[in-house]
Amino acid sequence: MSKLKNIRELFQPIQPSVRKVGGNVSYTEFPPSTNLQPYIYCYWQLKTTKKLDEHFSYKVVSDGCIDILFEINNPKENFVAGFCRKYTEYVLLPEFNYVGIRFLPTIFPQFFHVSAEELSNKFQILGNFAPQTSKFIAEHFYVEMNVNEIKQKLDNHFTSLLNKITFDLDNRLYNAIDIILKNYGVLNVQKDIDVGLSNRQLRRLFQFYIGDSPKTFSKVVQFQNILKAKPSKQSLKQNKLFYDVGYYDQSHFIKDFKNFYGVTPNKAFDRS
Repeated sequence: MSKLKNIRELFQPIQPSVRKVGGNVSYTEFPPSTNLQPYIYCYWQLKTTKKLDEHFSYKVVSDGCIDILFEINNPKENFVAGFCRKYTEYVLLPEFNYVGIRFLPTIFPQFFHVSAEELSNKFQILGNFAPQTSKFIAEHFYVEMNVNEIKQKLDNHFTSLLNKITFDLDNRLYNAIDIILKNYGVLNVQKDIDVGLSNRQLRRLFQFYIGDSPKTFSKVVQFQNILKAKPSKQSLKQNKLFYDVGYYDQSHFIKDFKNFYGVTPNKAFDRS
């Protein structure tokens, strides 16, 4: 259990606030019950408060997590979005109400006995991987539900699943994740992660439980720490930021950031 608590304490995956369309789109995160917090980072809701005049473009940045999501107006259609090595952009209808569950790294494969690699960089039907949870969502959610009702339903379901799970807490995997998180993703993966595994063995564990290689996960952690720092325009202008987060070359910093976010750092933080 302590290994899983360490992940939550060291890693808080950030999704930037949506750029609101006349105040008619809202994104909210709310925590699961205390017993679920070592496993689920948050529940979230993305919805329109008023029908928009056109389709809405929603950008999801790389955060190292796996999410379950569904449209509460049509919960029979529920999905899983795997670990992504770059940002993803979705075009949504002018009216929507999405609810999601964001699992902390390694947790989705533990809950559902599915290799995270099968989900990576994909948006897939949940029933193909977690049929029980897919059925639960389809039968228990409806549009009139408020946040407290949504939270209670999800808490009850995932607590029930949790009570049936025997976790495979491989010390080598979780020690490697711990090293990456404590170094903010800034390290030489081949030299700095010594947990008694070859690089190939470690990569295989990461691919199953995270969804990609230790190197890619480290880069996402590094990127997430940039978002957490909320750099000022002055810091960006003076080129201080990319040194602080482990880059020695500004062009590589901008390239990696744009890959994970979709725009350059200057554009991403233009409201700072």
